[in-house]
This record gives sequence, structure tokens and C-alpha cells, in this order.
Amino acid sequence: MTTTAVRPPRAVPQGDTDLLNQWVDVAPHHGAGPLRKADAHCVRVLRSSAAARIRFCGLEDLIDEVMLLVSELVTNAVLHSGTSRVGLVMAVREGFLHIDVIDGMPGHATPKQVGSDAESGRGLALVQMVVEERGGAWGTRDTGSTTWCRLAVPEEAVELLRAKQCLAEER
Repeated sequence: MTTTAVRPPRAVPQGDTDLLNQWVDVAPHHGAGPLRKADAHCVRVLRSSAAARIRFCGLEDLIDEVMLLVSELVTNAVLHSGTSRVGLVMAVREGFLHIDVIDGMPGHATPKQVGSDAESGRGLALVQMVVEERGGAWGTRDTGSTTWCRLAVPEEAVELLRAKQCLAEER
């Protein structure tokens, strides 16, 4: 008897922008404090998925920043939104890698002013520094249910995305 491994076809993004759209269920959490183990696992799952997709599409130069941004934005959504479901959407549009973290709850993420001895509270300030260093920006949508950031993608990387079919040709 022979066994044949069947590999599912590669997911090629639809249109010219989609890289990742993944959701996880989390326990509603209100206020500061450590993440529950299961929720920390969900953050790791989204970070790993983002890293795998970035590697697949040849954007390794952005991997450290993407993993940090996904970790900070997803953790912030879990800790402060009170939501039970968090989504991560990544896309390349107009020369930028867009990262959206969707929690579906109204409210705006804002950086905190924290003391030098504080053990937490610097995540959004870190997000701001990283995106500015990479020629990008960050913010929240009008309703506050999505926190987003974008990083400039070098032109040669955009060409590589097209070659790997991670980004369709312009129409």
C-alpha cells in the first residue's frame, strides 16, 4: 500500500493586497495585568502566522518589526478592549505593509506616560517609534475598533512580492 501526501494549494492573496486575515478567540479581559496563558498563546499564534507569511512573501527585512508590532498591538487589544475575538489583517498597498488589529470594540488606543520604573505601559510608544523608523505611521480607525500601522516596503521587495505571487500585477 502506498501513501501519497496531499498538500493543500498555496493561498495566493486575492486582488493585489491581501497577505493574511486570521482571527483568534480570547477571554474577555479588562484593565492591566498579565495575559492569561491561553491568550498569550493566541498572541504567539498570530505573531507566528504573520512571520511565516512575511517570510513566504520575501519580506524578511521587515520580520523583526512585524513580529514586535503584531505582539504589541494584539496584546493591547486583548488586555484593554474587553473583546472575545481579535483579528489580524496584513496587506501591501501603495508601497506600504499595512497591519490591522481588529477587536471590534469602540475606543482609541493611546500611548501612556509611564514612570521609568514601570514594568509595562510602553507598548504603543514602542509601536510609534518602530513605524516612524520604517517610514510609516499608526493610529486607530474612527470607531476605534481597529488599530493599524504601516511600514514602508522597499521597491525591490514589492517586485519580489509580484514574482512570488504575493502581490498581483497592477491592473
